Amino acid sequence: MASGAIFSSLRRRRSPTLEAFLAPVDLSDVALVQTLVSVVSELVSCFSKRSFHFQRKNSRSLIRKVEVFQLLLEYLSDSGTCLPPTAVLCLKELYLLLYRSKILLDYCAQSSKLWLLLQNHSISGHFHDLNQEISTLMDVFPIKDVELSKDVREQVELLQKQSRRAKLFIDMKDDALRIRFFSFLDEFENGRIPGSAELQSFYVEKLQILDATSCRAEIEALEEQIVNHEGDIEPTISVLNGLVAMTRYCRFLLFGFEEDELDLENGSQKKRKKRLITKEIAETFLTVPKDFCCPISLDMMRDPVIISTGQTYDRSSISRWLDEGHTTCPKTGQMLAHTRVVPNRALRNLIVQWCTAHGIPLDPPEVMDAMVEAFASACPTNAALEANRATATLLIQQLANGSQSGKTVAAREIRLLAKTGKENRAFIAEAGAIPYLSNLLSSPNAVAQENSVTALLNLSIFEKNKNRIMDEEGCLGSIVDVLRFGHTTEARENAAATLFSLSAVHDYKKIIADKMGAIEALAGLLQEGTPRGKKDAVTALFNLSTHTENCVRMIDAGAITALVGALGNEGVAEEAAGALALIVRQPIGAKAVVSEEAAVAGLIGMMRCGTPRGKENAVAALLELCRSGGAAATERVVKAPALAGLLQTLLFTGTKRARRKAASLARVFQRCEYASMHYGGLGVGYAFASNSAPPRDTSFAGDVSVPMSISVPVL
Repeated sequence: MASGAIFSSLRRRRSPTLEAFLAPVDLSDVALVQTLVSVVSELVSCFSKRSFHFQRKNSRSLIRKVEVFQLLLEYLSDSGTCLPPTAVLCLKELYLLLYRSKILLDYCAQSSKLWLLLQNHSISGHFHDLNQEISTLMDVFPIKDVELSKDVREQVELLQKQSRRAKLFIDMKDDALRIRFFSFLDEFENGRIPGSAELQSFYVEKLQILDATSCRAEIEALEEQIVNHEGDIEPTISVLNGLVAMTRYCRFLLFGFEEDELDLENGSQKKRKKRLITKEIAETFLTVPKDFCCPISLDMMRDPVIISTGQTYDRSSISRWLDEGHTTCPKTGQMLAHTRVVPNRALRNLIVQWCTAHGIPLDPPEVMDAMVEAFASACPTNAALEANRATATLLIQQLANGSQSGKTVAAREIRLLAKTGKENRAFIAEAGAIPYLSNLLSSPNAVAQENSVTALLNLSIFEKNKNRIMDEEGCLGSIVDVLRFGHTTEARENAAATLFSLSAVHDYKKIIADKMGAIEALAGLLQEGTPRGKKDAVTALFNLSTHTENCVRMIDAGAITALVGALGNEGVAEEAAGALALIVRQPIGAKAVVSEEAAVAGLIGMMRCGTPRGKENAVAALLELCRSGGAAATERVVKAPALAGLLQTLLFTGTKRARRKAASLARVFQRCEYASMHYGGLGVGYAFASNSAPPRDTSFAGDVSVPMSISVPVL
């Protein structure tokens, strides 16, 4: 017999209750019949007059069978007939069958039309399985041993005969539509775009998808199937990807842009309000367990995933990290064996339980966030690329000539389209989206501005698009203006992230730093932004600090103060120390850092409690501070308390780079008049540093390790 889990898995949003899988084993005959009467009455009232767009004949046939069971059960309930044991067992099995029927009918009544069409054969098979179970049940039911009225007995016997004769039924009209759906996909695959009249006939007239809202719901339903896809279920992710792209194209071709704007505004406001409420509850009344927070964003994880090093991060944060070109684990600094991520469902369940227990609303992972992995795991088909290309053309036309509300919708869709796939990012820019997105950055509409700057961020991940953005007149200045004066926090954060992405090109670092207000705004975001905003700001400042000519500009803009202050923030300390290590290599930078009272203490603190990469950056910064800052800087570092023990620890247990930097710093101390007074305790570490005497370390990012010939002391 078919399992109820088969039907429940088809629609994961609507999971059945446990009652769907548990028969009422402890009910008496009378109570069992009464329970079944209640169940069957509810089922008939829900579906007897319901209209089914697909699986009409199968649904009506199943409902008629259920109505016969209703007639039988109501008679048994009214007559109080004593039932033999075999009949009781059959009624308990009927309880399960009725719930499975309800699940399947509910699925067919409420699911996506396109998904029902794609699963036409499979769902027809589920109806047939149920019918086979009903046939088996009726064959076992002891109808001769149960006292029934003549008309009820005739109905039951007729049901027995019909169930035995029933065969698998697949509606050929529905199947013709399914084949037509795939034929459109084949046209896109071959580089031909179907005519608008054909698409309108299919989507509007045949499927009764009548507006942008219902079309968007169909797209979201298909995207959900991509996220929940099982490897052995047809169609494959690649095919679903193409169908989503084709339906998205039809959405804008057939229904335009205007209908969506009200939903866009309301959705953005609701999301922002809910996020603020969640943040207020979490930060004001409760301390979120540290294990529930992403090491990158420091926010509570909504969709935790595990990377190849075994560390867990929020999917959106680690995806951005990987998209920016990093090949290491943010927390441990280890090289990644691969970039695949695996959902940490156990942790996700714990987070959900904790939020439920404390009354904290938890946004589900955004469909697009979860889709990143699914899309990445499937090579894009030509059909998907052609459909997305056609969609991009429509969106850019709207950006060029549409109303303000239409432009807002178009910017959002380009943002989403550019979120996955370098091919998408390439042809969106090639089609001319960047100038129009640049103009939208100065829009008074907060949603339009936020979507346009985020779209530029997503586009900038593709290397060639960096040049296009920087070459677009006024675009960089507009991005900086959003960073400084953006309408929303998310817009300002994404502007900072865009500057970080653009500054990956060395020639652009000086141009960005010289843009009026850019570094000042990044420093301000690092000091006063959200955890995510601080991360965006510090990574951008780190990139800019790698250009030696930016040092003076960063000092004048107050970036040094912001970076020193960030040393005490676990989420951004590593990058802040790295930026300071670069800045202090110049005498003017060393002087500026030394003038900050908390600088040396902050770096010492990182050596004590930081990540392995953070400790490397901290000891590198102190070493360069001594080399470039003169006697005053060296004295400040040498007099720092607890440094001796920390250097000793790094010499024994640090990473290769940390050991090398620590050894170099130890030699600096040996030549200092304060060494014998304050650092005699370095002992074997100093002896090692003195005897090895490797060449002067001038590389910040070198990987050459210092040979360790001494054993770890037993404490």
